[in-house]
Amino acid sequence: MTNYFRAFYYLNSMIKRAYWNQDRLVEYQNKRLRKIIKYAYDYVPYYHKKFRKLGIKPLDIKTKKDLNRLPIISKDEIRENLKEMISKKFNVNDLKMLSTSGSTGEPLILYITGAESEFRKAKHLRANISCGQKLRDRWVVITAPHHFGEATKLQRILGFYAPTPVSVFNDVSTQILTLERMKPDILDGYSSSLLILAKELKKGEIGTIRPRFIIGGAELIDDYSRHFVEKVLGAPFYDQYSSVELERMAWQCPVHQEYHMDVDAIINQFVDKNGDEVSTGERGEIICTSLFNYAMPFIRYAIGDVGIPSDGLCTCGRTLPLMKVVEGRRDSLLLLPDGRILTPRTFTIAMNMFKFYRYIDQFRVIQKKPDLFEFNLKMKDDGFEESIMEIELLAHLKTMFKLNMNEVRFEIKFVEDIPLDRSGKLMAVVSELKSDALT
Repeated sequence: MTNYFRAFYYLNSMIKRAYWNQDRLVEYQNKRLRKIIKYAYDYVPYYHKKFRKLGIKPLDIKTKKDLNRLPIISKDEIRENLKEMISKKFNVNDLKMLSTSGSTGEPLILYITGAESEFRKAKHLRANISCGQKLRDRWVVITAPHHFGEATKLQRILGFYAPTPVSVFNDVSTQILTLERMKPDILDGYSSSLLILAKELKKGEIGTIRPRFIIGGAELIDDYSRHFVEKVLGAPFYDQYSSVELERMAWQCPVHQEYHMDVDAIINQFVDKNGDEVSTGERGEIICTSLFNYAMPFIRYAIGDVGIPSDGLCTCGRTLPLMKVVEGRRDSLLLLPDGRILTPRTFTIAMNMFKFYRYIDQFRVIQKKPDLFEFNLKMKDDGFEESIMEIELLAHLKTMFKLNMNEVRFEIKFVEDIPLDRSGKLMAVVSELKSDALT
């Protein structure tokens, strides 16, 4: 059950911390860091073993700089050691399980407590409130069905910071009709879904959806596309950088200068290929240490994205340090013969909902032509029959996306390995169509 008093305390405290001076923020950050390091050493088997093997004790890690003594942890390491990543202070059955969408082909499971869930929601709201969200605003989110229950019953009754979901799986015309009826003050959703929506509105010269502002996230959006969405919907677009593991991590305020980092909740380090921290203004892989995840701590976690640290301060008056998000989640949009555009996010969510997905190790879908998709499957060694997998998967895709299989072809190929792309990532969704095919 949600503790509303605790959630309000979290939110109120976070809003105040956004204006603390730099010295006070650093002192707070280091204090929280020392606490989570000691906790992980005492109660999380994976970190206890790792620290002891390296000869590191909690007292050795006092500041952000000391974190460089610890190894960087990958998603694969977490998957392989999941049971040992969970704190011994909690019964896993009492925790809330979350899962990433698997945009790189394989989801990551994590666990949080009720208090951590409230903290995450408060952190999310701080960014929105900073952009002008009000208590009773009509907040509509284009998202996946498994997010539909995130607002509590009391939130929905009172309408206090209560998101109303619209399924990302609905065709865009249905989404438009729904949004016209809802008349959102704030339109939120996956960035590529908002872009598709704007393109459809532009095509039909429809102008009845007029939110006060727009929030995009989950996928990167380029400046051209952001300005296009703003022009069509007649409202400013604020981008937010987030992950399932850590919720909001950085976000744009109305100044649109760069991204404010939530340094009172997460320590972000930017490192080169050798693991050394880059200088201000240089590109580096983002390594995260959560200061609020206790059920399952994330310490020096390689989230898989690239960013640029900044030493400037925003003119909005908030003192939270800034960064630029320059890479990450760079999948491609997929175009169906009937004109519908599928976002990578939509496709990976659909795969996660497939009843036999647990037998698939990795997948990649490549759009070769408007009516031809090559589907590469790397199966787990479970002896599941490939012929059955092919039949069931085709039926699932047909149902999820309402496909006419006479107009679109899926070539299912079972492969031994799916290679990384040039950026070193395992891209799950790739389009070989020319970019102008989607405009």
